[in-house]
Amino acid sequence: MVQTEDFYNYLIKKDFNLFAGVPDSLLKNLCACIKENNDSKHNIITANEGNAIAIASGYHIASSKYGVVYMQNSGIGNAVNPLLSLADEEVYSIPMLLIVGWRGEPGVKDEPQHVKQGKVTLELFKTMGIETIILDEDYKAKIDYCYDYLRKNNKPIALIVRKGLFTDYKTSKPENNYSITREMALETVLSKINDDDFIVSTTGKTSREVFEIRERNNQKHSNDFLTVGSMGHTSSIALGMSIGSDKNIYCIDGDGSFIMHMGAFAIIPSIADKNFKYILINNGAHESVGGQPTVAFNINIEKLLLSLGFENVYIAKTLDEVSESMEKMQNKKLQALIIYTKLGSREDLGRPTISPVDNKKNMMKNFQNK
Repeated sequence: MVQTEDFYNYLIKKDFNLFAGVPDSLLKNLCACIKENNDSKHNIITANEGNAIAIASGYHIASSKYGVVYMQNSGIGNAVNPLLSLADEEVYSIPMLLIVGWRGEPGVKDEPQHVKQGKVTLELFKTMGIETIILDEDYKAKIDYCYDYLRKNNKPIALIVRKGLFTDYKTSKPENNYSITREMALETVLSKINDDDFIVSTTGKTSREVFEIRERNNQKHSNDFLTVGSMGHTSSIALGMSIGSDKNIYCIDGDGSFIMHMGAFAIIPSIADKNFKYILINNGAHESVGGQPTVAFNINIEKLLLSLGFENVYIAKTLDEVSESMEKMQNKKLQALIIYTKLGSREDLGRPTISPVDNKKNMMKNFQNK
């Protein structure tokens, strides 16, 4: 294993002092260490991975120093455009250090949404002409190599991080002052929708809790699309469903997902009909990958959604307010509900036992039967 703080300190010693990216569960200890030792201008938790590549590019141009971009390998897709059309040596030739969590590494058990990504991670970087170094205990030599590579080649290089590489980094647990948990809010939301309504829930613990609530209540899963991957696209999936069916489609999103592809909300109000319902559960954090903060508490999301064309945006901080708001959303066009919840989930929270493909097939049959 690599001592997290020692790894971080060696990066600083080599003058890597700007960090930007999207948190990852394999990097949660490193991300916690970076956050604890940097101000918000030198550790930027970005909307998406492409955002981080662009920030590191601008930083290098202005300072001649090398930025560090951290991400899960599922975020490579968001990073491809700026890596190839901005940082590539055939365009602006901008060096930066990528630190990438290798979810779904071949031979390592992982969730279904990570399997294909894990298989193609190294090949994707190879196709882009980006050298990869698999990080191990000899981290100083690896960082030294990367630093010299950046200086000589003026192009990105990637350190690939395997599961369990970094030691635990003790830090205070994030918290906020809200009183209800996400699972409590979801239980109330699900109790208020009709049997022939459908939901699309965002990736991470939200979909896991939706599945567990259905199990606990002996309810079917065929009305629920559990978006186990594709972070940030939940609202667009729900929009597509609302176009393809006249049934109510409830999108249950998270603040990190909302921020990642916020541009979708410039499109939704111009297309969505009254069967599209948007619910945002906001706890101000990327909880599923370690609790790193988002900027969601600094944004007036209510005013933003209203300015984009939503007719009503309800705010709920208690279960009674969740229940009342759900009733108000019925049979009206462009309705949204923002639910503020505290951080935390059950330690025994399980995972869906239905495969993504079966989830899709069951839902398609259910749409056709209604």
